[in-house]
Amino acid sequence: MIGAIALLFTCQLLGEIIHRLAGLPLPGSVIGMVLLICWLGLVRKERPTLEAVTGWLTAHLSIMFVPSAVGLIEEGPVLSQYGIGLAVATIISTLLTMVVGALVFRWALRWVKQDDDAGNEETEREGMGA
Repeated sequence: MIGAIALLFTCQLLGEIIHRLAGLPLPGSVIGMVLLICWLGLVRKERPTLEAVTGWLTAHLSIMFVPSAVGLIEEGPVLSQYGIGLAVATIISTLLTMVVGALVFRWALRWVKQDDDAGNEETEREGMGA
């Protein structure tokens, strides 16, 4: 359990370091998440403790939004002035994120399927030669 939490924090820390050193326009937490995904893809080993930790975090995700909600309430005058623009920008960015996420998922699915097909062909060739 501690190892899984340490892995998450390490990836986030590395993402923040890369963000600050390279000056990338992506937030450090996003870079850290990409690093975590790359690491998990390279290792290709089941991590039940990591699943347990991330499952718990996801189940309690609503707690993470409380500070944001309080901040929105405090910024009432700003919301009344820019609320419509913020809502439109939020809707457009959400739709764009969903479309890009779906396209990346389709690409990754094809990529994984190609790896599986190549592995199956190699296994079939080995079976014929035996």
